[in-house]
Amino acid sequence: MVKSELIEILASKADVTAPQAEELINMFFDTVSEALTEDGRVEIRGFGAFTVRKYKSYDGRNPKTGEKIGVPEKKLPFWKTGLELRQRVDGLG
Repeated sequence: MVKSELIEILASKADVTAPQAEELINMFFDTVSEALTEDGRVEIRGFGAFTVRKYKSYDGRNPKTGEKIGVPEKKLPFWKTGLELRQRVDGLG
């Protein structure tokens, strides 16, 4: 499913227009992004949690030249699926 399909389904189920549904979905994504940018956590019980994982710097190698390069520390978004969603997808729920 892509974003436009999600918008269509939300508009149909919530009995709102497609632009209204798109605005709601954009607000959700923006809110999650802002929370993660501030090192926050967004948890939706039974569905899953968005968090930020921090990775230390390390020495890597350029695969073409073999030259050593320093890779700086970084933060990346991480998703952990909730138990209820996992069971539902697996056919147990």
